[in-house]
Amino acid sequence: MRIGSAIHGPRLVAKLMALSVALLVVPWLSWLLLVEMERALEAMQFRQQLLVAKGISTFLNGREDLFADLPIDPEDYEALYARPITGSARLDGAIEDWNDVDSHVANAFGASGGTADGSFDLSLGDREGWLYAFLKVRDDVRVYRNPKSLRLDGADHVRVDFIRADGEDGRIAITASQAGVTTAYPMDAEWRLAETGAPERSVQGHLVETGEGYALEFRMPLDMLGSRRVFGLSFVDVDDPQTRAIRTVTRTLPTAGEESFGLVVYRSPEVLKIIEGLGYAGYRIMVIDTESRRRAETGGLDLGPRPPAETNWAAIPRGAFLKTRQWLEAFTAGDADVAQDAEGAAEVIASALAGDPLALRRHAGEKEVIMAGHPIVGAGGSVIGLVAVEQTIEDIETFQYAAIDSIVWVSVASLIAFVLAVIAFSGRLTWRIRNLRREAAAAIDEYGRLRSAALSSEIHSGDEIGDLARSVSNMLTRLRQHNHFIENMPRTLRHEINNPLNVLSTSLQNLSEDVADVKDSRYLESARRGVLRIGAIVENLADAASLDESLQAEDMDEVDLEQLLANYVGNCAITHPDHGFLFRGTGAAVIVLASDYRIEQMLDKIIDNAIDFHRAGSAIRVQLDTGPEHARIAIANRGPPLPRDATGSVFESMVSHRGPDNRLHFGLGLYVVRTIAEHHGGTVRALNLTDGSGVVISVQLPLATGAGKAEEPAQDHSSRTA
Repeated sequence: MRIGSAIHGPRLVAKLMALSVALLVVPWLSWLLLVEMERALEAMQFRQQLLVAKGISTFLNGREDLFADLPIDPEDYEALYARPITGSARLDGAIEDWNDVDSHVANAFGASGGTADGSFDLSLGDREGWLYAFLKVRDDVRVYRNPKSLRLDGADHVRVDFIRADGEDGRIAITASQAGVTTAYPMDAEWRLAETGAPERSVQGHLVETGEGYALEFRMPLDMLGSRRVFGLSFVDVDDPQTRAIRTVTRTLPTAGEESFGLVVYRSPEVLKIIEGLGYAGYRIMVIDTESRRRAETGGLDLGPRPPAETNWAAIPRGAFLKTRQWLEAFTAGDADVAQDAEGAAEVIASALAGDPLALRRHAGEKEVIMAGHPIVGAGGSVIGLVAVEQTIEDIETFQYAAIDSIVWVSVASLIAFVLAVIAFSGRLTWRIRNLRREAAAAIDEYGRLRSAALSSEIHSGDEIGDLARSVSNMLTRLRQHNHFIENMPRTLRHEINNPLNVLSTSLQNLSEDVADVKDSRYLESARRGVLRIGAIVENLADAASLDESLQAEDMDEVDLEQLLANYVGNCAITHPDHGFLFRGTGAAVIVLASDYRIEQMLDKIIDNAIDFHRAGSAIRVQLDTGPEHARIAIANRGPPLPRDATGSVFESMVSHRGPDNRLHFGLGLYVVRTIAEHHGGTVRALNLTDGSGVVISVQLPLATGAGKAEEPAQDHSSRTA
C-alpha cells in the first residue's frame, strides 16, 4: 500500500486559516453588546417620555371644560371629521400615503347615495396645521378649464366655502386645465370670475384621471378657516365642452340652508396654550380626546427621508453591516418587533384611554419614533383624554452608527491583522518544516544508504521543531555508527574466518594424504566444497562492502564498448564451453567514459546470473545499442521469469529470488551490478521478455562527450559452442 494513500486532512496553513475564522465571534459579541445598550437607551427614553407625558397630564387633570369647549353646536352642522394623518402625505392624487386609510372614512355626497354622475366621496385629514381633502369624483364626461377664458365656471371644478379669520365669507375654486397640478383662485360672489386674478398659492392640489372620473387631493392651511374653522365643498359638473353650461352642483352642505357649513373638527386653543407654555422642546406633544381627535398639538418631528448616504469609503462597512441587521436580529433573542405607524399610534391611544400608560417604538414616515401616552383623568376619575409625546430615536441611531463604525473597523482591522499574522507565521512554520523534511529525506538515498550523519537545519532552534531536528540528527548519527560497524564487519569477518578456514582446508588436505581410505570419500569432498563456499561468501561480502570506496578511488578512461563486449563474449564461450553465447553489436566504435575492469566485473555478475537461470540448450544473448546520448547493454536468457513484484528489488543488497537448489549465491551479484552502473552515471533494469519466456537485464551508460550514435550498419559478431 502506498504511504500517501493513508494521509488524510488539510495542511497546516489551511488549519490555521480555518482557526482564524473564530475571530468572527468578536463582531458577533460586539453586536450583542450593542443591542443590549440600544435596549437600555430605548428603555431610558421610554421612561423619560412617559414622565413628560405624565407631567403634562397633571396640568390637564380635572379640566373637562377644555375638552367641552366647542364654539358651535355640532348638531346644527353636517359633521365632516378631519382625522389625523400619521403618514407623510404627498399631493399625488392618492390617499394610500395617509397610512391609516381605514380611519379616514369617506362620506358620499350626491344623488342615488353618491353613485350618480357628478357625485363624490370625501375624506378629510389634518396634519401639522394643514387640512387635507381627498375627493373621488364620478364624472362620465371630463371637461377641463380653457386657459384662454377668464371665466372659471365653464369647466369641472371644486368650490370651497368657508368663513375667514375676519368673519367674512371665503370662496375658492380649484380648477385644472389638464390632469396634474391644480390651481386655486379666490372667487367673487357669483362664482364666475377670480376675485383678484391672482391664484391662491397656499391651496395646493393634484388631479388624477380615474376610470370613473377624477381623484383630487388638495390641502389648505387650517388658519384660513378662522377660529370657527367651518367650511363646505361642492363639485361643479360640466359635460358639454361647447356650451360649457353647468349641469349639476353636488354639495356637502345639508338641505337645511346655505348658511349651514360642514364642521371641521378643530383643536382647542386653550389646551394648545397650556402645552406650549410648558416649554418642552424636541418633542411632538399631542392632546387627544376620547374620540381620538387631536385637540392640541405642538412641536414637530422631521420624519422625512434620512440624508443621502455618505459617499466616502468610511461609510461602506457601516452600510454593509446595517444591511445584515435584520438577519442578525433573527438570532438575537428578545428583540421586539417595531410597530407600524398607524398600528403603533392606535395601540398607544387605546391603552392610554383605557387608563394604562404605554410607550412603544414605531415607524413614522422614513424614521422610527418612540410614542408615549398617558391618560388625562377628569374630576370624577374617568379618563377624558390623553397626552401623547413623540420623539425620534436619532440620538440612539447616532450612537448606534458610531458604535457600528467602531465595531466594523476594529473587527475588519483585527481580522486582517490576524490573518496576515497567521499567514506569515504559518508560512514561516511551513517553510521550516519543509526544509527539515527535505534535509532529512536527503540524508538517506533511495536505496537506504546514509548520505549524511547529522542535520544542519533547525538544530539550534529552541522550539518543538528544533527538538525534532536534534532528535532526527542524533538518530542519523547513531545510524551512521551502526552502518559503519556493519560496513566494516565483512572485512573483519574475512580476516577472522579465513584463518580457521585455512586451518580447516589444510587439515582436510592432510587427512586425504594420510588416510588412504578417506581420500576418495564423498564426505571429504562435501567438506571441501563447504569450505570453499564459506570462503567465497566471505570474499563476496568483503568485496561488496569495499566496492563503493574502491570505485571512488579508480580513474576512468574512454572505453570502446563494442570492442570490449566482443572480446568478453568470446572469452565467455571459452570459459563456459557448455553454454552458447550470441553477441549483436553496432558495427562501430561506442565510446564511454568508464573503468574497463569494473565493466567486466559488472558483466561477470550478469552472465553468472544468466547461466544460473537459463534454460538448457538455449543461448545467452548479449546486445549493444546506442542512442543520442546513451549506450545500452542488454543480456537476455531463456528461463523462468521474475516474479511481478521482484523487478525492482533484485538489485538490492542481500536479496535473492533463487530456488533452494541453487549454489553459492548470497544475493550480492546484481547489487554489485547496480552499484557499478550508477557509479558510471548509468542505470540498470531487470525485465521479463514480452513473451514471458525469460529475463533481460539492461544496463544504460552515458556516451563520452563527442561520441554519437554509430553510423555504420550493425553487424553480428557471434560465437557459439555446444
